[in-house]
Amino acid sequence: MRSRPDETASLEGHFLIAMPGMADERFARSVVYICAHSSNGAMGFIINKAQPLSFAALLTQLEIVADPEEIRLPDKGREVSVCAGGPVERGRGFVLHSDDYDSESTVPVDDGISLTPTLDILRAISKGIGPHTAIMVLGYAGWEAGQLESEIAANGWLTCPADLDIVFDPSLDDKYVRALGILGVDPAFLTSEAGHA
Repeated sequence: MRSRPDETASLEGHFLIAMPGMADERFARSVVYICAHSSNGAMGFIINKAQPLSFAALLTQLEIVADPEEIRLPDKGREVSVCAGGPVERGRGFVLHSDDYDSESTVPVDDGISLTPTLDILRAISKGIGPHTAIMVLGYAGWEAGQLESEIAANGWLTCPADLDIVFDPSLDDKYVRALGILGVDPAFLTSEAGHA
């Protein structure tokens, strides 16, 4: 999923930050981490909208552990967020994680971050042998060829390089403001109107 030299406009490893005038309510005040972007389309995960179940409850529901008390997480991974990753395949799970974990199904996304879509990583996390940091997402956001570029041009999204501290922060509520802060933008001054000189 890493960008190739001829894809200089790729947004892989970047945030999409929803503008106030976002037409699709499912993405209102969303921060999306983009994992893949090419001329064929884009794919990413909303990282700031919580699912109504905890990581421990999810592991129990998937029968990875019999009891949430059995979960042993690394010091920095005690609170793995479970997010609503997007409107596509909402029952499918993915784990975005630090690149210190690798399996046959792990895909490097950008410096310091990888993606693993299998149950093996959940088993590893439950035993305390998983990645240093991780976030679980259910579902994903996808765009057809040219669709994301059109939405950005229509003032639907701001973009900036991703900050891994924001990606993995278990506190979801302030990710939107923090992501805007990367650009030096105060959300109080955002408008849904596009400016033209």
